[in-house]
Amino acid sequence: MKLLIKIMDSQFWRSIFRTRLPIKTNLDRSLIIFNSLAMHIHPVKVRERAIKFSYTFYLGMISFSLFVVLVVTGVLLMLYYQPAIPNAYHNMKDLQYVVSNGIFLRNMHRWAAHLMVITVFLHMLRVFYKGAYQLPREFNWVIGVFLFLLTLLLSYTGYLLPYDQLSYWAVTVGANIVKYVPVVGKSIRFLLLGGNEIGEYTLVRFYVLHCVILPLLMTSLIALHFWRIRKDGGLY
Repeated sequence: MKLLIKIMDSQFWRSIFRTRLPIKTNLDRSLIIFNSLAMHIHPVKVRERAIKFSYTFYLGMISFSLFVVLVVTGVLLMLYYQPAIPNAYHNMKDLQYVVSNGIFLRNMHRWAAHLMVITVFLHMLRVFYKGAYQLPREFNWVIGVFLFLLTLLLSYTGYLLPYDQLSYWAVTVGANIVKYVPVVGKSIRFLLLGGNEIGEYTLVRFYVLHCVILPLLMTSLIALHFWRIRKDGGLY
């Protein structure tokens, strides 16, 4: 036991863990929270009512968990997918009828995406209803709005990837709606589609947006969102 305490008091231990064990004081407990990545989402102190299920319904953590499911299933789907015409449609059919558990994997990704849109919306509704967007959390509310928009964009860009009739015409309708945005509408539509019509370049752009750019932005904002929750004093 003395040897263990001596090791934990050594510079080697402190260079890795920063805090010593065993925990004896409130300062030791606080330092474990401050220096722990796993506990980063919680502040040192939190209101008891804020961690009750009936207060938040865990909508934030459910949304984050669904995002993790989407990342994992998305990476696995990328192993069987080619962003090219007509390969994209054939790959989806292979996942449905040929690949072992492919239909399960695709449906898990699809339903997790639908559920994430719903839970993120309900999470924002809960925050708005409780007034948790007010001082000093107004910046985190703005981050949450951007996260909701990114959730919608991820859902929209992923819609084209199967490249069937349903996805083709749904994206056509969405792109035509964007065209009517004043001043910049036509430019945004051209940039989004990679041309004047949906084709090979559109599929590649949606694939890169859906699999690389938007997930990286989403991950960065989620990390910032959690950090701000902690710095703003926890859940409210």
